[in-house]
Amino acid sequence: MALQQIVEQTVSGLGYDLVEIERSAGGLLRITIDLPWVMPAADSVESEQFVTVEDCEKVTRQLQFALEVDGIEYKRLEISSPGIDRPLRHTQDFERFTGQVIDITLKAPLGAAAAGQVSANRKKFRGTLEKVAALDGAASGWQIVWSDEPAVKPGQKISKKRVPAPLQALGFTLDELRDARLAPIVDFKGRARGLENS
Repeated sequence: MALQQIVEQTVSGLGYDLVEIERSAGGLLRITIDLPWVMPAADSVESEQFVTVEDCEKVTRQLQFALEVDGIEYKRLEISSPGIDRPLRHTQDFERFTGQVIDITLKAPLGAAAAGQVSANRKKFRGTLEKVAALDGAASGWQIVWSDEPAVKPGQKISKKRVPAPLQALGFTLDELRDARLAPIVDFKGRARGLENS
């Protein structure tokens, strides 16, 4: 059996989602897992759960056994959570993180057809992920919305007369993406602050 199949079967059998498999020089086999996502009900107030050290230990023990049985060679096995810059690969990932700030890299630059303020050779964007509703039977899609306004520095005074930079949007399909990840934004003021405002 192939490595991908063994890892997928083992991880899903334990109740986790496989995010990524990476083989590095020196025999490192790095497996990234996450808890399965279930779309929350409209009236639900559940907070998101995260992969714990105990989850990683459980998957490590089971994978060590499964890999040994199938004769897969590695020198070191590392199981981890996706972290704050989690990769987005599947439609379910984009559904789960709609409304979050993400970084995307396109396979090809926008080209001459790009209108407005966006450079025609630009491939990287950071903005808020939004789902675009389907029109006239077409499949629903995705877009990223951003402003090229520079971030405000702590203590910086902002003129009340300043006109904010306009919002820009770029629609895309998953086939057009080379890479998509959650933007690694850290709030040192704590999680409770963000939950109060929602």
